[in-house]
Amino acid sequence: RRTFCREKTVQKVLSSIVCRVFVFLLFLFRLWRRSLLAALLAAAVGLYLLPSPIDPKPHILKGPPPALEGPLAVNTRLQRGRRLFTGKLHGPESFTADENGNVYTGTVDGKLWRIGPDDSLVLITHMGQELPECGSSTDYEPVCGRPHGVRLDRHGQLIVADSYFGLYSVDPETGEKTLLVASSDRAAGLPFAFLNGLEISSQTGIIYFTDSSSRWGRRHVKLEVIELNSLGRLLSYDPRSKNVTVLLDSLYMPNGIALAPDESFLLLAETSIGRILRYWLKGPKAGSKEVILDNMIGYPDNIRLSDHGTFLVGITTPRFQKFLPPFLDMIAPYPAVKRFLAKVVPLSWYNLLLPRYALVLELGMDGQIIGTLHDPEGRLTWAISDVFQHRGRTYLGSTDLPFLPILEAWDS
Repeated sequence: RRTFCREKTVQKVLSSIVCRVFVFLLFLFRLWRRSLLAALLAAAVGLYLLPSPIDPKPHILKGPPPALEGPLAVNTRLQRGRRLFTGKLHGPESFTADENGNVYTGTVDGKLWRIGPDDSLVLITHMGQELPECGSSTDYEPVCGRPHGVRLDRHGQLIVADSYFGLYSVDPETGEKTLLVASSDRAAGLPFAFLNGLEISSQTGIIYFTDSSSRWGRRHVKLEVIELNSLGRLLSYDPRSKNVTVLLDSLYMPNGIALAPDESFLLLAETSIGRILRYWLKGPKAGSKEVILDNMIGYPDNIRLSDHGTFLVGITTPRFQKFLPPFLDMIAPYPAVKRFLAKVVPLSWYNLLLPRYALVLELGMDGQIIGTLHDPEGRLTWAISDVFQHRGRTYLGSTDLPFLPILEAWDS
């Protein structure tokens, strides 16, 4: 009987201890849960109060992307090329050529290159400082430079639009650089933040160029696209008077430009809204603009004259309608969503949304699409920035890829 009573007593003590431990653990759990909720609430409030780097406005699209039919029908014409200089040229963005068959381009590490007729590769100069870190990250671009538009003028000098430093004249033989317009210079009271496209009149020598944004530099181009602002300009520089003139302002990320054969007008790509404008330089419409392509199948980059009398447009990112509308289409009307995304999503993550799909548009002189070239799987390339033809070969540019894709023949 005594043993039984002692066992009962022990059981009661143990039960009491277990009960108290359970109550204590329950108290800790509730306290932890409240603390977690408080921490999450504090984080949410802090994130809400954190200022967004962008100040977007709502944008109403013209409609869903056009269907892949007619001249936009899918094909594999871009898969018939090959790659050059893999690992040696990183982001050859734009091209020009001389009468001797040399082709010139600039890369993400701030370098200018000459490609010989025998596919030799020669470094001409560095636009900025020569550092081992150049090309490893966009964080170094403001120091290393980033040549975008590249053209030859009437005197055989390379004219280069460096996104960070300004407009330069470069001797292609010696690499000597002459600054024509510094990015710190002002036009109509505004400095340049993102020099991009370039074209030169063979008749007058006037240099036409674009400043894609007065707020965002090239390394923040994704914020520029998400914000969808109209802070870009089309400008001209007269080498004789050394004056810069603003031809158009309030443009949506103006990018590549191309003169018509008679130089009566130029075409201009507004990348962030998928639109191409015609700006008249001569005739009764001189000084005016008109939209010739809108609601495009992708976001246009450079525009170039082909060797058979058409315009070629590189599409940096296609805009396809699948199960859901394209990402940028979905967020375009909602500034609050864009502000939130700019605060919480690292810029590099947006690359995951970009399809490996290459697309080139061919336009007639009226600006209408007459044909396309596709690489649906990105076997040769994707994210095309420039489509340059020289001596029967087509060079396909990009802003970031570590190779140079070419087509040896143009399949009409």
